[in-house]
Amino acid sequence: MKKCVYLILIFLFLIGISCLIFKKDYGFDENHAEIHEPLIVQNSYVPTGKNVTIDGVDYLQTQLPIGKFGGVFTSSILGDPKTFNPYNASDATSTELSEIMYDGLVQTNPTNGEVIPKLAKKIEVLKDNKTYIITLRKGIKWSDGVEITADDVYFTYNTIIFGGFGDGSAKDVMTIDGKLPSIEKIDKYTVKFTTPKIFAPFLRNLSASIVPKHVFEKATNKGKEYFLTFQSIDTKPNNIIYSGAFYISEYIPSQRVVLKKNPNYYLINKNNEKLPYIDKWVSIISGDTNNQTLKFESGAIDVLAVNGALVNRYRELKKHGDFELYNLGASTNTTFVVFNLNNRKNKDGKYYVNPTKQAWFHDKNFRSAVDWAIDRQDLVINIFSGLAQPLYSAEPINSIFLNEKVAKGHPKDIEYAKKLLLKSGFYYKNNILYDKKGNKVEFELLTNAGNTQREASGVSIKQDLEALGMKVNFKAIEFNSLINRIMNTVDYDCVLIALTSNINEPNAGYNVWNPYGALHLFNQRTANDLKESDKILDFENKIINLFKKGALELDFNKRKQIYDEYQQIVADENPMIYLYAPLNIYAIRKKVKNVYPTKIGGLFHSMAEIYID
Repeated sequence: MKKCVYLILIFLFLIGISCLIFKKDYGFDENHAEIHEPLIVQNSYVPTGKNVTIDGVDYLQTQLPIGKFGGVFTSSILGDPKTFNPYNASDATSTELSEIMYDGLVQTNPTNGEVIPKLAKKIEVLKDNKTYIITLRKGIKWSDGVEITADDVYFTYNTIIFGGFGDGSAKDVMTIDGKLPSIEKIDKYTVKFTTPKIFAPFLRNLSASIVPKHVFEKATNKGKEYFLTFQSIDTKPNNIIYSGAFYISEYIPSQRVVLKKNPNYYLINKNNEKLPYIDKWVSIISGDTNNQTLKFESGAIDVLAVNGALVNRYRELKKHGDFELYNLGASTNTTFVVFNLNNRKNKDGKYYVNPTKQAWFHDKNFRSAVDWAIDRQDLVINIFSGLAQPLYSAEPINSIFLNEKVAKGHPKDIEYAKKLLLKSGFYYKNNILYDKKGNKVEFELLTNAGNTQREASGVSIKQDLEALGMKVNFKAIEFNSLINRIMNTVDYDCVLIALTSNINEPNAGYNVWNPYGALHLFNQRTANDLKESDKILDFENKIINLFKKGALELDFNKRKQIYDEYQQIVADENPMIYLYAPLNIYAIRKKVKNVYPTKIGGLFHSMAEIYID
């Protein structure tokens, strides 16, 4: 891949910084026996694939060891998908399936985080650092036999992403200082992107799923409302046209999703044989994490994310078991509590949240008091058996842009929290907290049912806040119902949830911090909001201006200062109160080969490359 030397040097510097950050202490005991003892030595190098042209087709050739063809891999997911349309996917299951079925132009090197080609054969960044020439692989096809060309890329970006179809997240992260890039088709296999300004995160944003124009154009022609229903979970699997390594062959709600290999995928092994190796990938839909554990121990599934409390048990089971354990380090998931700051009215003229509660949630001292009252160390020790780290920052622990000062956090301090509340006019009567108008402080805390660690966290947080005199009604509800209440009806007081972060690029979270972003959870705006009351809070404005500034800066040290400042504002204002980052520990059957876990790439970089021995 052809890039300018300047960008390469920047990236190598970022990698070095990343290694240093990983060694810092952010409030957990690295000498804790359960953490100090390594579970397995991780492979230090994963070779990058290379381009190979055979009979006019530009294949990507994996350099991993040659495996065996055939077999079934079985995993488990917690919830049903909500859609099979990658641009309507907002839940974890739908997003995962979308990434399996639709490839993007680029991917991330799992070892060092560098952006490398995928559907693209070559990427050239011109000297102005604003022009990107993307050359596609020739001869690769959609599942219906139609060739993948520049028309598909142009349509995906110009019509769907830039046109704001679906949930809009892809458009958010491509917006540069209020403007979008332009895209031009050069020839059948080449497109040119031009950004209005130098935009540091642009290459990484080219990982968005490319979809078939000849299929999706029929939906976009019918408008955005129709598009939201296009390729729903009621779609027959054989009607879905895909480009990825696997496709959905069967979906039975609340039971399983069955994926079969794409026989014409463009990834090949060193013998020039088409991958994937495995014939079928079965993903069983489990009700909760306990059920997943039982399925693994019974032999029904091949891989398990191990609850921290079970790690010592699994160390013992491993001695005579048929599985191996992998420790991938701190999760890139940022788990947090978020209050609903939407003080606007819906289409019926009613407030989304009771104005009395809004007064509390908008009070900085109220949110800070909650922050100081939560015992993160207790969560880490009692729920994760020490196999997690307290989290105080909007960026994940292993981010190369982590604000080290913010990440150190603070201990629980109930007395200080009470002082903050008293400063805002709250008072106590019989150890019960009231606001200055005499209203008893009571609100609802929601999370998704089935995630036992998150449910246990909710119970613990409820108890911590009761020590402040607050009455917290904690409920765990079905995941899709929770997402609907957050994203659509905006009907919630407070939610305990998590988002996945990108450790190499803070701008991947642009849609979280953009006041009009699809994931601006703490002040979610909907199409029905009354614009005359659609105010942007001062700290929202400061954060998004920093994101705009950071995206336009190529120098790493200057970008780091900008993103340090945004993290400090979030820590001061607490619109999202961060809690912990569990260690990612997985058990996987020894029969599953070509497993090369990394902190960046996770357990599997490419399911097409694993095989069953």
